[in-house]
Formats: sequence, structure tokens, C-alpha cells
Amino acid sequence: MREVGVPSQADDVTICVDFGSTFTKASLVDLTGGRIVAASEHPTTLPDATGAGDVLDAYDACLADLVAADPRAAGATVLACSSAGGGLRIAVVGNEELVTAEAGRRVALSSGGKVVGVVAAGAGRGPQAALYRDLRHTTRPDVVLLTGGTDGGNSEVLLQAARDVVAGGWTGPVVVAGNVDTAGEVAVVLADLPHVVTDNVVPRIGVLEPAGARAAIREVFLSHVIGGKHLSSRTTANGESFTAMVRGATPDIVLSGVELLANGLDSERPGAGDVVVVDVGGATTDVHSVVEVDPEDAGLSREVVATTPVTRTVEGDLGMRWSALTTLEAADSNDEELLAAARTRTENPGFLPTTDVDHDADEAIARAAAGLALRRHAGRSKVVVGPTGRVVERSGKDLREVDLLVGSGGVLRHGREGISGRVLAGSVGADLEGGWQLPERARVVVDTAYVLAAVGLLADSHPEAAYRLARRLIDPVADLV
Repeated sequence: MREVGVPSQADDVTICVDFGSTFTKASLVDLTGGRIVAASEHPTTLPDATGAGDVLDAYDACLADLVAADPRAAGATVLACSSAGGGLRIAVVGNEELVTAEAGRRVALSSGGKVVGVVAAGAGRGPQAALYRDLRHTTRPDVVLLTGGTDGGNSEVLLQAARDVVAGGWTGPVVVAGNVDTAGEVAVVLADLPHVVTDNVVPRIGVLEPAGARAAIREVFLSHVIGGKHLSSRTTANGESFTAMVRGATPDIVLSGVELLANGLDSERPGAGDVVVVDVGGATTDVHSVVEVDPEDAGLSREVVATTPVTRTVEGDLGMRWSALTTLEAADSNDEELLAAARTRTENPGFLPTTDVDHDADEAIARAAAGLALRRHAGRSKVVVGPTGRVVERSGKDLREVDLLVGSGGVLRHGREGISGRVLAGSVGADLEGGWQLPERARVVVDTAYVLAAVGLLADSHPEAAYRLARRLIDPVADLV
């Protein structure tokens, strides 16, 4: 049993925690070897309608398991990410649907948020306060991402959008990532709201630069959203608060982990190459990809918004529990037994498989969710000939040359032997039908130890340990010390 009081600091280990929407997962990482030496997970504990309960209750249960396995956990520093309480909900406001609104949507997704509304203000449409009021009351975002105009271009639409956000009664945080020449005037309009002004996501036509907005959204998430959800009202035995533990939204942190896995640290510590991760969850299925963009290929392509190396998509209708029925509907399934199994899971999200029949149904739902999510992320490509010659039209991210496909999510981590082959086989191979830009020769692995979140959490403060941990995903028995 852990002693009462504040333990001494353990500098050679760190606890990495993901406060998930369903489960809270904690790992004790040996920083010297870049190894997970103990792990635990417990159902996430959220305050109920009366205020009873605290998100740290699940953490305490995980910590007790870690301390029992390794006493150093009692004094370890804690790094956490969170999607508890609905995660990060972002509404995007942009000039027009096909350019800045779409660019903002992509940036919001790469920042770890779930896009719950997109408003395209559009030049000449006039005040749209009613739209913003609807957005506020119907979609209830945590953050508004305000985009619009290239640098030095149209300024009135961005200004009017800011005025409408205020007129619509929005009182939460705003990230401004539009025409930088208008940023000062927009900041004046938003003076009474918490806001961050950052670089334009579309500084020039055909260019998408998400880094500034992604950093600003993370800053807003930490300073306004985490505490605003009122998930915790106490501290741990070590005196740490939930808000002090959390470093970012879980999808944002995981994407940072995927970036390190793909790119490595330097020439002596290389990455795995192009990587795509499909994470099958209870409510959504997320796809993260880090793929080097071929400049010659990009010059022959025609896209509404420029492709970036780092991409994330969230499919809110694809999942194992809350979204099980909509997953099968999206897959056009007419299997009555499978539909009944999905209905059971939707009505009881805590359902756990205990028989082979249960596992068969879970695998079928996971196969549909992963396959559809990867196809939506990858899209299709076709060659058309126009006045300027040969042009490639794309609807997604080209994954055909990806080196590594990582499967993640509880269904894959806790499934029967060989589950990854059964779930992901239909999404890898050069002979797949339909013209989808899916991985043709990728190696497939499963993140069985849930290391990508830990890699992302450690990337800034302990890059060497993060790198070693990431490499063990590819080669679990590698001698990296």
C-alpha cells in the first residue's frame, strides 16, 4: 500500500496517462530504456448530475496498480492527455466552404478536435448572427476557430465574422487564424472574449499552414477547456490537479507520437517512413497519417485545399459501441444477426465480448469501421485531361506508398490472436478494388501496449525515451539502450 504523504520524486520513470472517454489508461515508462514497465486501465470516472465523482478517481485506481507493480510510480512525474467529457469540440468559421472553411476543418482535426460545426460566412452574404446563435446552442463547441482571407486579401468577411460571433452571444475562446493584416482589428472586436491570434492557415492560395493554429488550439484547450469542463475538483495525493497533469487533447498528442514514429529524431535515429494509424474507438474511428508529399506529384494534382504531410480525420459515425449501428449502416450491411449484435452494443456501450460469437461480431464491426475510415481518409484518385494537360484529381490523402500501418483501439489490443489480419486485411494490398489510395505494401502492426499516446506525451520533455518507445512498436525486442 502506498504511504500517506508526498513521495520523493522518481526521476528515472514517468507516468503517462490518457483520460479517455471510456477508459483511463496509465503507463509507467522507464526513461532510460524507453520501456513501459507497468500499465493499468480503469473505466473513466466522470462527475454525475449531483457532482459526485471525479475524473481523478480512475487515475487513483490506475496509480494503485502501477505502485503495486513498481514502487517508483509513487513518486513519478505525471504527463496526461484527455478526451474525457466529450474531448475537444471545435466550430470552424471561414470565408467560403470550399477553401478557408475546409482548411479550418482540416486544421481543427489535426489539432485533436472533433469538428462539430462549420459556418462559411462568404463574401456578400451580410451579417449571419443567426447562424452563430444556432451554432452556439445546437453544436455547443468548446472553441471557435476563425479563418478567412489570404494575407493582404479580403478583410471585411473576417471582420464581419468576428462581429457575428460576438453578436451571436458566444462567450468562449476564439482562435483567429485568418488574414494577418486584419488580425489587429479582429482582436479589437473580440476584446471581451478569450482569444488567441496566430498565423493564417491559408496565407496564399493553394497553401495550407496549420502549425500556428494547431499550437494556438492546444494553448486554448489547456487554458480554457480542460478546467471549464469541471471534470475534477480535487488534487491527487501528490498535490497535482487534473489541469496541471494534462498536456493536450488525446488525438493531438497521439498525432505528435505518430509524427515522431514516422520522422525519428535525426539521421542517426531515423523514423519508420510514411505511417498511417487507424484507431477504432467506441464512438469514433480516427485515422492519423504522416506521409511525405511528393512535390512533383503535387504539381500534377488538383485539390481544393493543399495536402499537408500530417493529416487526421475523425469519423463520428464509425465505432464499436455508441456508433456500432451507424457503422453497419454505412457499410450497407443487411446481416440481421450482426445488426442485432450492434444494437446490443449501442444500447450498452460497456458491453464486453465473452464468447466466440461476441468476438466474431466485434471483429466484423471493427473491419467495417477501419475499412471505411481508411477509405474516407485515403480517398480516390483519377487522371483527367484538361486544357493544361494531364491532371490528377484526388478526394483524400494518398496512402499507397505508406511503409507502416498501425492498428489501435481496444478491439485490436484485447482481441483474439490474429485479429489484426482479419480486421485490416481488406484495407492493405495492391489489388484492392475501387481505386482507393490505400496502402499497397505496408507492414501492419498493432499498438498493443498503447504506446503512441505515451510517445506523444514524452516527445518534448524526453525525446530520446519517446524515440526508443516508438521504435519498440516496430521491434518489441530491440536493444536500444
